[in-house]
Amino acid sequence: MSGERKRIEPARHFIGGEFCDSVSGRTFPTTSPLDNEVITEVSYGTAEDVDRAVQAAYHAFHDGPWRKMNGKERAKLLHAIADGLERHADELAELEVLDTGLPISQAKGQAARAADNFRFFAEMATRMTGETFPVEQSFLNYTVRTPVGVAGLITPWNTPLMLATWKIAPCLATGNTAVLKPAEWSPLTATRLAAIIRDAGIPDGVFNVVHGYGETAGAALVAHPLVRLISFTGETTTGREIMRNGANHLKRFSMELGGKSPVIVFADADLERALDAVVFGVYSLNGERCTAGSRLFIQRAIREEFEAKLAERVRRLRVGNPFDPQTEVGPLIHPEHRQRVESYIHSAVAEGARMAAGGVVPEELAAGNYVAPALFVDVRNDMRIAQEEVFGPVLVSIAFDDEEEAVRMANESRYGLAAYVWTRDLVRAHRVANAIESGMVWVNSQNVRDLRTPFGGMKESGIGREGGHFSFEFYTELKTVHVALDKHPIPKFGAASV
Repeated sequence: MSGERKRIEPARHFIGGEFCDSVSGRTFPTTSPLDNEVITEVSYGTAEDVDRAVQAAYHAFHDGPWRKMNGKERAKLLHAIADGLERHADELAELEVLDTGLPISQAKGQAARAADNFRFFAEMATRMTGETFPVEQSFLNYTVRTPVGVAGLITPWNTPLMLATWKIAPCLATGNTAVLKPAEWSPLTATRLAAIIRDAGIPDGVFNVVHGYGETAGAALVAHPLVRLISFTGETTTGREIMRNGANHLKRFSMELGGKSPVIVFADADLERALDAVVFGVYSLNGERCTAGSRLFIQRAIREEFEAKLAERVRRLRVGNPFDPQTEVGPLIHPEHRQRVESYIHSAVAEGARMAAGGVVPEELAAGNYVAPALFVDVRNDMRIAQEEVFGPVLVSIAFDDEEEAVRMANESRYGLAAYVWTRDLVRAHRVANAIESGMVWVNSQNVRDLRTPFGGMKESGIGREGGHFSFEFYTELKTVHVALDKHPIPKFGAASV
């Protein structure tokens, strides 16, 4: 695409194997963060469109072949989806850049991960097993996993393609059917993904897409009585509302919510590697990532040296056109979000934090949603900038004296998604990792994902875990079968003579 604007087809719903318009005929525009110009029109989903999609998924589940297929048969089709994703990887990456502002080099990595997600869960589909519980010679008890039904998948706008496949792949691998509601700010790759899934040979109705806003399409999907599962990634406030909406039907929820992840750097750490990881961890993906290491806790003995090097690196970050392979930080997703991030920057200054790096966006980028990457020092842990999720290219640095203080401040947060610890002391590394209240901890590493491990957070960062067989625990029902192997005693109620 090389930055020039090509004509993009309207993003339409995908229901029952066909692309279609909304029942109302309404659309809404989607704009590019590069210049806030309209890219194309998007179908405006309402409860009627959601009902059509859910009905299609419900009938595909109960009347179609999908849930009756064995794991090997479903795996073959999931591999075909991965093949399609790889064939169209460049196109998908370019759509992601145009729609979200992610730098192209990072968007290509996300497209590759999308294919990997389908391949991983395709293999998992062939290994879905249960447990046996023999009781001497009397019983053989065993468990089996069965699909649940229709799943509502609600995805965020920050890495929409990869995060959609992270949900779709295990959902389909286990025999469920799905209705995807993509974020209204980033609808394009979901539409292209639907075509790839259709072309791979997935039966009609197994996978559906309804575009629209959370208040209309999203709320209707959550409240629909035929939807048994809701997997949501997004803001904590929205997660609370979704759980309230779905409570009447006792839906099963998986919630990956907000984060304010700490990075603790001790004086004995490999400081050059820690520096690389700190910069990458908060400024990649334009800072719009749930696991961003947005709170740096730096031991006081090395604070001055580390912050000076950090500020220099932040000033040198390449901010620009996300289609340029050299760009490291692109525009934020939407003007509303840019204003939100800027409000946190103003708040930090007002509260007394010092901006060690940041500033004005170059004039040639003024049409886009750019925010200059910022670093704040002299930060207190009770400041808004240190406690609330900014979700942008903003890092705060807070000094600590000893391990106890570092852990205490790291845990003084309503969030608990990820954490990062840097030290050469292996005993301390394990001790701190166990003391931090977060669902995931990386030691001497940036965020490197292993698809076999559980992903999720503590406290207000979420409920449940996905990844590996933990995804299957969410997307399947566990059934126990009891088989009598001999004539065990059965009480004879009502057999006595009167």
